[in-house]
Amino acid sequence: MSYLSDSADPTAVCHLLVVDDDERLRELLQQYLSEHGFFVSVAKDTTEARRMLQHFELDAVVLDLMMPGESGLELAASLGASAPPILMLTAMGETEDRIKGLETGARDYLVKPFEPRELVLRINNILQRRQQEMSVAFKVRFGEFTFDTRSGKLLQQDHPVYLTSGEAQCLKVLAENAGKPVSRELLAELTLGAKGNERSVDVQINRLRKKIEPMPGRPIYIQTVRGAGYVLHPTQ
Repeated sequence: MSYLSDSADPTAVCHLLVVDDDERLRELLQQYLSEHGFFVSVAKDTTEARRMLQHFELDAVVLDLMMPGESGLELAASLGASAPPILMLTAMGETEDRIKGLETGARDYLVKPFEPRELVLRINNILQRRQQEMSVAFKVRFGEFTFDTRSGKLLQQDHPVYLTSGEAQCLKVLAENAGKPVSRELLAELTLGAKGNERSVDVQINRLRKKIEPMPGRPIYIQTVRGAGYVLHPTQ
């Protein structure tokens, strides 16, 4: 999946899949959305859509609800939480139909006929919400601190805390396994490679504790688990 930067055009580099059995509408949507900066793939039915979902990283799916054979509603219901966000299109505007579509996990719902500009706005809103969700998902909070596992940056409230590359890598492993002990052996392997040793991990942990713990000698965030290694306790 491609991610948008905070300053980027929300349509930039985003790959959309349009699924509709109406060939003319598919072509019109592909042309219109492409003109607005999206990279657009199309599928005439759910069989083609499943192949696209399997082989490509998609940012969003524009999905017709009613199609011959398997419906868009059935396709959406079968996809897991890791699927790209879905905007459903349908000629049916009844409340019950909208509810069914949203119950499958669709992010939005647009009734045909619709203004193409509205479709673009709704897609942008979906992508922006998705970006915000993904940004939050990569952040681990403990006390006054927030660590971003993607960037390796640590903030104390809004102020950056300097970390060496070794400290950042060590904290990244602990944050990605927050609440679960990570062995010193595994930490050495993941953060220091073949040349790493458990004593080096202890040094990194001690340095981190001096930067984040109110009392480094009595840690509350990075704790030692006897016989199991170290564990980072996130704030609930």
